[in-house]
Amino acid sequence: MVFKDCVGGLKELRPLAHLLLPLCFHWIAEEMTVSVLVDVVTSALCPGQTTCSEAIYISGLQQTVVGIFKMVVLPLLGQLADEYGRKPLLLITVSTSIFPFAVLAWNQSRGSVYVYYVLRTISFIISQGSIFCIAVAYAADIIEEGNRAAAFSWITGFFSASHVLGNLLARFLPEQYIFVVSIAFLILSPVYMHFLLAETVEQVPKRDRDSTFLTKIINVAHKRYESMRDAAAVVFESPTLRGISFVSFFYELGMSGISSVLLFYLKAVFGFNKNQYSEILSMVGIGAIFSQILVLPLLNPLVGDGGILSLAILASIAYGLLYGLAWASWVPYLSASFGAIYILVKPATYAIISKGSSSMNQGKTQGFVAGVQSIASFLSPLAMSPLTSWFLSSTAPFDCKGFSIIVASVSMMIALCFACLLKPDEKLSHDPEDEIEAPLLRES
Repeated sequence: MVFKDCVGGLKELRPLAHLLLPLCFHWIAEEMTVSVLVDVVTSALCPGQTTCSEAIYISGLQQTVVGIFKMVVLPLLGQLADEYGRKPLLLITVSTSIFPFAVLAWNQSRGSVYVYYVLRTISFIISQGSIFCIAVAYAADIIEEGNRAAAFSWITGFFSASHVLGNLLARFLPEQYIFVVSIAFLILSPVYMHFLLAETVEQVPKRDRDSTFLTKIINVAHKRYESMRDAAAVVFESPTLRGISFVSFFYELGMSGISSVLLFYLKAVFGFNKNQYSEILSMVGIGAIFSQILVLPLLNPLVGDGGILSLAILASIAYGLLYGLAWASWVPYLSASFGAIYILVKPATYAIISKGSSSMNQGKTQGFVAGVQSIASFLSPLAMSPLTSWFLSSTAPFDCKGFSIIVASVSMMIALCFACLLKPDEKLSHDPEDEIEAPLLRES
């Protein structure tokens, strides 16, 4: 049955070939730079050192700024994609990554790194999350409703596979060629889309569009506020949805905090470079492909969504503690192996929210929990950046260089406690008149 679903999903991807191929180019290009960026930034900002507090602080500030602006930009881009078409918005979002990496390909001095961070922050605000959302909307335009789930699972699989390929390229390419090859892929992606990707949305007449861009921003922000307020009322009436909101907040608070400092920590403690980073990230990516395509469909009927969620959070805790307490250079590889399990947190969360919501409130509740996660993701660097810098320095109160990662793991322990209290099968009944309300995810 699982095999038939996979084959069915693959057949549904045929009309999406001209979308997925350039997106794979883009995802590969972005991922292959991740492992080398730590070395480049550290060398430019803290030459001759393995620990760089300035780089950690700047990365944390970048994540916070991006998280704040994304809460408005994501729904705005979704609305623009509905009005002006998927193709122009995809072209804009995938093109933003070219400029920051072009700066580093040209020069890797201190000033160039600062320019990179400014441009990359703008790029993240526009493209992070929005590319995937617009791509899913494009797929929904041309795939029948009954076949979308299988097709979406394959799109996610392509995303994970692209990350693996990107990390493998970074592992074997000489460092001086990584940014050049990445830029070539990043340019190829929008060029391919421009000539071969078909539009799926009929253009809205100009008289039906908002008069100004500023008006559009104000309207989207107001709609976002109203939708989130209504969604909060729905969520807090349901014990299941209220519980999963707490789970999502504390989990994202811990996991995003770990992600923001992990590579800098590994470089400072074990002297890792782009080769080790690529190997670790490849392990996580391969595990993600395996678990999403095979493990999740087989495990779900046995333990349910709540069981998968608790198991995945438990794996996340082990992942964080092993990194924080790592006593040898092989321990991070052991920790990375838990990526095959903790990657299941998000699909299990989405499933619990879906089953705990009435049909008319699906978009509201999913959007509310996504907002909760966004708040956690921009709060976590405020604590993680200074704490990591402190314990990596010579002024640390005691010798535990991974103490900040251990603290982040405690946040995920709190998430596990809330997950164990969940009753995922509960569903709160709502007034049928709410059926007329538009889902929030249409705006995102």
